[in-house]
Amino acid sequence: MRMLALPRLSGAFLGLILAVSGGISCDRQDPVSRGRIAAFDTTLDVTLIGVDRQRAAEITHVLEADMQLMEKSWHAWQPGPVSRMNQLFNEGSPPFAAPPSVLPLLRLSKALSEQSEDLFNPALGHLTRAWGFQGRAADCLRPPPQDLIEQVVKDRPSMRDITIDGFRVSASKPTVKLDFRAIQKGFAVDQAIARLQELGVNNASISVDGNVRAIGSRDGHPWSVPLRGPAGGGILATVQIQGNEAAFTAGDYPRHFNWDGKTYHDIIDPRTGYPATETASVTVLHPNASTADAAANALFVAGPKDWHRIARKMGIHYVMLTDRQGRLHMNPEMQARVRLQGTQREVIISEPLT
Repeated sequence: MRMLALPRLSGAFLGLILAVSGGISCDRQDPVSRGRIAAFDTTLDVTLIGVDRQRAAEITHVLEADMQLMEKSWHAWQPGPVSRMNQLFNEGSPPFAAPPSVLPLLRLSKALSEQSEDLFNPALGHLTRAWGFQGRAADCLRPPPQDLIEQVVKDRPSMRDITIDGFRVSASKPTVKLDFRAIQKGFAVDQAIARLQELGVNNASISVDGNVRAIGSRDGHPWSVPLRGPAGGGILATVQIQGNEAAFTAGDYPRHFNWDGKTYHDIIDPRTGYPATETASVTVLHPNASTADAAANALFVAGPKDWHRIARKMGIHYVMLTDRQGRLHMNPEMQARVRLQGTQREVIISEPLT
């Protein structure tokens, strides 16, 4: 494979944190290089196997530039391509050319939304903005007016209201507002993995907020991924990944606020206009981080009673859901993959998904 020429960087490039080990023991032949990327208001950790320190720094720089460009392109409320599209939808504009940086994500989101029966719904940006989950501090948040929630629920904006004709798009409802937060990190990680493969890296992992996609292996050993428990505390389980796979979790703990003694999180049920109430967390394994990310959010909304049916419709084969009572729901295939960490939780095994 032809290697792309990359600029040479100083060892302290932009505060890059890089630790390298290799050739130290008999059972490790390849160097392990680690880098960090700042994007999407968080930090992404990159682990490269068989890549020396200088090369790893150069590659991490390329990934960081890609990630920051994607973040700017997909931002729902800061000036950029998505906010401009939302403005055009609001004006009832005739079909217009979708920005090339948004169109692939838009197409995939529309397909996954329809598979999930609109439980994964990136067209609900009008409501998530009303809830204040677009960039406002938690101590400034409160539930939106009841009449606004009722109006949006009645109007039912969804990705089905968006028509994509080649590179031109239109929306049939002015309440359609795009917000890709429930898929954009997964999609960005997929693009980063594809970039690594273009650069000749075939053994690597990228993690963001506890979510991971890995390719290849770690010196012939599977990647071990810790799965956080409800409320983000402690390690609930671990799962091994070898080959090409992602593990993504949706939970009620990363983004939430308290109001009048009640806690509200940012995973909104499109059917009620309020945060989903029956689920604490969902972990999905899938070859694509994009699908795992979107499906975890959809199954969180589906809840313990309907996750299995929606998982089947979305082609998901590995699911672990924690309900609000602390019980674990999973399919037999997932049960065979995870290793619970000393939990005494009740475990409910579903029918197979495959």
